[in-house]
Amino acid sequence: MRVLVVDDEANLRRMLRSLLREEGWAVDEAGTAEEGLLRVAETQPDVILLDLVLPGASGLESLPRFRDEAPGTPVVMMSGEATLSDAVQATREGAFHFLEKPLGSEAVLATLRGALEVSRARDLSRVLQEELGPGAELVGRSAAIQAVKDTIRKVAPTDARVLITGESGTGKELAATAIHALSPREGRPFVRVNSAAIPTELVESEMFGHERGAFTGATQRHRGRFELAHGGTLFLDEVGDLGAGAQAKLLRTLESGVIQRVGGQETLEVDVRVLAATNRELRREVEESRFREDLLFRLEVVVLEMPPLRERPEDIPVLVEHLRSRLRLRHGLTAPTLDDDAMEVLARHPWPGNVRELLNLLERMAILHPDEAISAHQVRHLLQSGSAGSEAAAGGSARLVPAYREEDPRSLRDRLDDYERELIGGALEAAGGNVAEAARRLQTDRGNLYRRMDRLGLRDTG
Repeated sequence: MRVLVVDDEANLRRMLRSLLREEGWAVDEAGTAEEGLLRVAETQPDVILLDLVLPGASGLESLPRFRDEAPGTPVVMMSGEATLSDAVQATREGAFHFLEKPLGSEAVLATLRGALEVSRARDLSRVLQEELGPGAELVGRSAAIQAVKDTIRKVAPTDARVLITGESGTGKELAATAIHALSPREGRPFVRVNSAAIPTELVESEMFGHERGAFTGATQRHRGRFELAHGGTLFLDEVGDLGAGAQAKLLRTLESGVIQRVGGQETLEVDVRVLAATNRELRREVEESRFREDLLFRLEVVVLEMPPLRERPEDIPVLVEHLRSRLRLRHGLTAPTLDDDAMEVLARHPWPGNVRELLNLLERMAILHPDEAISAHQVRHLLQSGSAGSEAAAGGSARLVPAYREEDPRSLRDRLDDYERELIGGALEAAGGNVAEAARRLQTDRGNLYRRMDRLGLRDTG
């Protein structure tokens, strides 16, 4: 991370340089706004610390120029003489945060870490838009996918909340990204929360932030995803996995536009557009008292249903070409060519993992059969080898539990572990890596599945 410090006090610059370098961050310095603008062009910082009072043009006067010179780069204002009106004006001009002098080390570090999260979120959004274009991965010519694109074009310019439904792997996050990219909030943060991937006890902290000392391990203030998404879009993936406490707090935030950090008394207004996605039947979840009906009403102003791949087989040829290009650009892999018979096999496949499963298949082809022409027979074999575990996970009879063999020296525990490892691996592949969806397919809870994955070495801890 690279930080630019613009302040006319040499001692303060020295203190910040020492503090930030200890954290492993590169530091550049400037004593005036004009010098700072030159340094921005030279160094392309990730975050700018800008003093309010400077010789010549003040920091407040220069803030719009810094925003123009480094669009998307968070600017943190600093001052020991600021008034409330200064802070309000700086915020209106696009400042990320306002720090009062004398600066506290923990406050500086916490603010910069929050700014870095915003910067990374913006970078991700920008990369997606540059590589794909708005909605470009929503590939297809079918009536179903055209209806999705039409809905996105209509809803994107508004601030309406959208509930994106559909099976795992159908492109729900891509739809959310396209809505953000085509909205007036484009260029502002696009922040994603995967509700299924966050431990239940930390969901509220991740979404709304926490104050120092709010719970064991809370050694400093933490800005939640709502704060980080201020001015932009918050995408709540797997919203159906939220617990009762998080649902209640989310409902209050949607109704009031106000958040409160865990362990805090202060309320903060946030300007955030909320998009949510789920592969669950939330109406059924409401009937079974697992999801709040009033929250569902708030989220489903517009419902966007992503069609499964099996319902639009006519899109498979164009999807194959698009995903081949994606593999080549991102991973340097060249997927083999497919003749008409091979493409017909793909068109008849049920695609339980949808587009994500198709991408996995093409990647497997590119690795195992580079620079080859793939036949229909080879496609069938690759589909069977990739879906065997998912068929077992779904209760199919394609694979049976291995029979006892006298010549196998392994213990019962080792044999059961191998079978369980294969079963869980297949379910994860069919679910496109989504642990919550794999747990649903295996008819177990997410926590139990995580524990089994840890024991079997299936969870990436790096």
